[in-house]
Amino acid sequence: MNFEAVKAIYRFEMARTWRTLLQSIVSPVVSTSLYFVVFGAAIGSRITEVEGVSYGTFIVPGLVMLSVLTQSITNASFGIYFPKFIGTIYEILSAPVSYFEIVLGYVGAAATKSIILGLIILATAGLFVPLHIQHPVWMLLFLVLTSVTFSLFGFIIGIWADGFEKLQMIPMLIITPLTFLGGSFYSIGMLPQSWQTVALFNPVVYLISGFRWSFYEIADVSLSVSMGMTLSFLVICMTVVWWIFKSGYRLKS
Repeated sequence: MNFEAVKAIYRFEMARTWRTLLQSIVSPVVSTSLYFVVFGAAIGSRITEVEGVSYGTFIVPGLVMLSVLTQSITNASFGIYFPKFIGTIYEILSAPVSYFEIVLGYVGAAATKSIILGLIILATAGLFVPLHIQHPVWMLLFLVLTSVTFSLFGFIIGIWADGFEKLQMIPMLIITPLTFLGGSFYSIGMLPQSWQTVALFNPVVYLISGFRWSFYEIADVSLSVSMGMTLSFLVICMTVVWWIFKSGYRLKS
């Protein structure tokens, strides 16, 4: 294992975060705070509780997941796409660095940024509503797994994309709608039975459900199912990344 190479890639990506602090950290936190104001005040005045939890408190895990998912994909996709765009990816590929070390550096940095952001948003949420995390270990586990999984997914998007517009296409047109429809602001138990069945085909439901369980011990699906789905998506992303480097898909041409 070439730890120096991994550290170099990791430190370079993390340094880019501090150079773009306003975009990387401040903007998502401000956007999430606006969600608290709009949804917590406007809708919270009409829906006082959801399964025994105040509405403002109930939406906290969903808002954290919304930011973590989108930022994980954005950070990882841009991190690998930019070297492709300017041509430095060929220097990395020709260096004595394994594919695993390349992925570890880029994905590790993207996941770290998302975890930091998620924790900052949790701290910010505490300014608006009282928070009590009943299972902090499970909360951190879901936060880390989600960040790593969607950073890998973003890494795949960054390699697949051949233009800046494609970097935003999947997060904006697919991931964000799935997150909004995945129970971020409501329990899927509030939906009609037919729509509850449809919602179970949304993979984001399982991420948010497991994460919310770690806070309040309430969930739309069981903890074991949530963890199983999260790990399954992680394995799928790892398999796709392995295939990309094995085949050289959009890397060697």
